Amino acid sequence: MIFRIFALYRERSSFFVELFIQHLYITMIAVAFITIIGLTVGILMTRNRWLAGGVLRVTSFLYTIPSIALFGVLVSLTGIGLKSALTAIVLYGLLPMIRSTYTGLKEVDREVVEAAVGMGSTPWQLLYRIQLPLAFPVIFSGFRTMVVMTIALGGIASFIGAGGMGRAIWRGISTNFPEMTIAGSLLIAALAIMADYLLEAFEKLIRHRFLGEGGK
Repeated sequence: MIFRIFALYRERSSFFVELFIQHLYITMIAVAFITIIGLTVGILMTRNRWLAGGVLRVTSFLYTIPSIALFGVLVSLTGIGLKSALTAIVLYGLLPMIRSTYTGLKEVDREVVEAAVGMGSTPWQLLYRIQLPLAFPVIFSGFRTMVVMTIALGGIASFIGAGGMGRAIWRGISTNFPEMTIAGSLLIAALAIMADYLLEAFEKLIRHRFLGEGGK
């Protein structure tokens, strides 16, 4: 089986390269949207505990909906294609990003915050120069989880016409071609593992820089 899969990679290399680039493109767009929305909402949640409770409940509820069901609902609303796929992926990826941002900011030492306020820091200076740098390791941990999750969810995007490595998986399933299904799945797994490894290495540098954990 494994030799047939590698033979398939050689024979259909251009096909897999095209799908890999599509998958990377979808993932990067989704990650950008999730990061911007997650950071913004997470920061706003620290200013309003009612908002925090409501957002966490809603995002946790969305997390309980099977991804394929959410894709189906969105197709009926926004149609088949990249728009529906990105919407679903972004909705799923928001929970870890929002929660890590909110938790990281709330865990910043209150005495440090009070000292900065006492020295005349404006709310923006307090956030930009004190809270975000100190919360960054926690935020980045959530970002890492979100990126890996987004790569995996991108495999379902092709089921509603958005492209990506899921096309190989779907083609293998629909034509009873297990080698094609496995080949697509392995590439998604390889991309997720590679991204997780790189982000883990960067996270260690961040924790050493901001928290003094570990050594060089």
